[in-house]
Amino acid sequence: MSLNLEDKKAVVAEIAAEVAKAQTVIIAEYRGIGVASMTTLRKQARESGVYLRVLKNTLARRAVAGTPFAELADQMVGPLVYGISEDPVAAAKVLNTFSKKDEKIVIKAGSYDGKVMNAEEVAVLASIPGREELLSKLLYVMQAPMAGFARGLAALAEKKSEGVAAPVEAAEAPAEEATA
Repeated sequence: MSLNLEDKKAVVAEIAAEVAKAQTVIIAEYRGIGVASMTTLRKQARESGVYLRVLKNTLARRAVAGTPFAELADQMVGPLVYGISEDPVAAAKVLNTFSKKDEKIVIKAGSYDGKVMNAEEVAVLASIPGREELLSKLLYVMQAPMAGFARGLAALAEKKSEGVAAPVEAAEAPAEEATA
């Protein structure tokens, strides 16, 4: 079913709003993919915070015109699914991971930081840890010194309590021997 002019304008405005917030746009060909696979891909994208949409290429070209992703317009040919994300690696991770499971998804190109990337460069981008993973690693690194300090204090307190108990036990031992 064809969209009328007002619907097309609404779609372009929606995509342009997503692209304005985005750091990364990844495009992949989906020729021959089944409905169940596409549903799974959309679910994974939603869970990762990736805006995933199948678009007419002419509408997508209009939406990226005048943005850092404008150079990607040359790659917009064929049946494409667009992954758009604010997280620099989320869209690349979702589409790259899914393309390994279903060979009907073929990554064509992507754009990050104003630079157009080929499929190999998108795979490299996907191998970078995501924001959540980096934050958890940072938190671990920040907590490690404090945890070590707390363990050291606990060991010191335990040793000190053993040190206090030893003279008391030594004092009690001769008294017990004297009574025996």
